[in-house]
Amino acid sequence: MITVVQAVILGLLQGLTELFPISSLGHSVIIPSLLGWNIKQEDPYFLTFLVATHLATATVLFIFFWRDWMRILNGLWRSFTARQIRADDTYAKMGWLLVMGTVPAGILGLLLQDPLRALFASAQIAAFFLIINGLILFSAEKLRKRAATYQSRRQSDQHIAKLSWVSALGIGAAQAGALIPGISRSGSSMAGSLLAGLNNEDAARFSFLLATPIIAAAALLKLPELFLPSARPILGATTVGAVCAGAAAYFSIRFLVKYFETRTLTPYAVYCVIAGLVFSIILLVR
Repeated sequence: MITVVQAVILGLLQGLTELFPISSLGHSVIIPSLLGWNIKQEDPYFLTFLVATHLATATVLFIFFWRDWMRILNGLWRSFTARQIRADDTYAKMGWLLVMGTVPAGILGLLLQDPLRALFASAQIAAFFLIINGLILFSAEKLRKRAATYQSRRQSDQHIAKLSWVSALGIGAAQAGALIPGISRSGSSMAGSLLAGLNNEDAARFSFLLATPIIAAAALLKLPELFLPSARPILGATTVGAVCAGAAAYFSIRFLVKYFETRTLTPYAVYCVIAGLVFSIILLVR
C-alpha cells in the first residue's frame, strides 16, 4: 500500500509532470521502482490513487481557465440554439474543436485500458517511451509551421478556432498516445497542435484546455472505486496525494502559460531523452 510520504511525493510528481510535457504516468511508474518502493503499480489500488491525483489536476485546470470555459460553454450553447456554428463565433468553434479532440482519447481509453494496464508493471518500458516522447517533441519543434510570437488571449483563441475538424481529431489522436506510460499527454497534444499550424503559445493553450475534459472524465469514471471497502486503507494517503497534485498543478500551469509565450518544447525534449536513457541504464544494472 501507499504510505503518506509516498503519497506526497507521487502527488507532487503527478501535479508537476502532468502539465509539463514529460509524462506524469511515466514518472509515476519509474520513480517508485528506482526508489525501491514495494508498490505494485499494476494493481487497481495504485490506478485508483493515480485517478484521484488526476482529478485534482483537472479541477485546478478548470478553475485556472474558468473564464475561458465559461466563454466556450456559452459558445456551445449558442451553437445548439442556433443549430449552426457562425463563422465569427470563436468560442463556439473552439468548443466543438475540443469535443472533436476529446473523442479519440476517450474511445481508445475505454477500448484499451485493460491491455495497457500491463505496461504499468514495467518501469523499463516507461523509460523507453520517455525517450520516444523526447524524440516526438524534437520532431514537432523541427517541423512546426509558425514561430512563437506573443499575442493577446483573444488573438490566441482566434488562431485556435481556425483549426480544421480533421486537425482537431489528429491532435486528439496524438493525445491518446499518453495512454502509454512515458508518452506525455500535454507533450503529444502540443506536438500535434504545432504540426497543425499553431505556434507554441497557442498549442500550449489548446493542450491545457483539451486535457481538462479527458482527465476529468477518466477520473470521474473511476472515482467510485475510492469508496469501495477495498480502497479504505489508502483513502487517507490518496486524499493527501490529490491535494499535493492539485497544488503542484496550480504552480505548473502558472509557469507554463508564461513560458510558452516566448519559448519552445526543446528543453523538455532534451530532458526526456537524457532522463529516459539514464533511467533505462539504472534499471538494467540494478
